[in-house]
Formats: sequence, C-alpha cells, structure tokens
Amino acid sequence: MYAWRYDMEHAIMAETYMTIREMCDAFDVTPRTLRFYEAKELLSPERRGTRRLFTRRDRARLKLILKGKRFGFSLEDIRQILDLYDPQSANLTQMERAFQLGRERLADLEARRAELEEIISDLKNNLDWGAELIASTRKTAAE
Repeated sequence: MYAWRYDMEHAIMAETYMTIREMCDAFDVTPRTLRFYEAKELLSPERRGTRRLFTRRDRARLKLILKGKRFGFSLEDIRQILDLYDPQSANLTQMERAFQLGRERLADLEARRAELEEIISDLKNNLDWGAELIASTRKTAAE
C-alpha cells in the first residue's frame, strides 16, 4: 500500500511540478535561461531545498515568454502581458494588451520587410552594374 501511495504521489508531483532539467528538455532552453527569467521575476518556481520546481503556471508563463521573444517583444512588454493575467475577468485585459502589442509589432516587421526589400533591390542593381563594369574592364584589358 505504501509503495502504491508513493508512486501515485510521485506521479501527481511529476504532473504538477517539473525540475529544471525537465523544463530545459520540454522547452529546449538552457538552465541559464530559466535562471535569467527567474532573476527577472518572470518565473517563480517553488524551492525545495536547493531544487527548483516549476509549476503549471511557470510552464504557461514560459510558453508565453518564448512566444513573445520569438515575435520580438521586449522583456518589459512580456512582463506587462504576464502581469495582466486575471482569470476572473477571463483575461480580457491581458488579451487586449497582447493584441495591441502584436499589431504594433506586425506593423514594425512589415515596415522593416519593406525596407529590406528596397535594400535588396538596390544591392542587386549595384551588383548588376558591378558585373557589367567588371566584364567591360576585362574586355578592354584583353584588347
């Protein structure tokens, strides 16, 4: 009976908590990354002795942090979104702020893409001109 109870408690804890190694494996991050987010107070794992135990809340927050970083949000933007978590209001304020920041980021990315397309076009034109100049110079030198 005791062994069964221990196994059940361990299974429940494994479902509820993840170690730093399990978090690293699950989210493809380094322990240093997790400690950094903890130092920035974006994650707050429970401590048992020297062990950090990450809760479901920490896992959900890390998913949002990583998605925010992928989209190019600053840590401060991410913190604002995370701090607006309020299940009593169905997280409407949080969703609205994330939506607003997302629209701003999309506009910024589209502007940067347009600028990059212009730079690429200009560089291609300069390379075409350079290729013609090199070919012309070779032809003149060969004569």
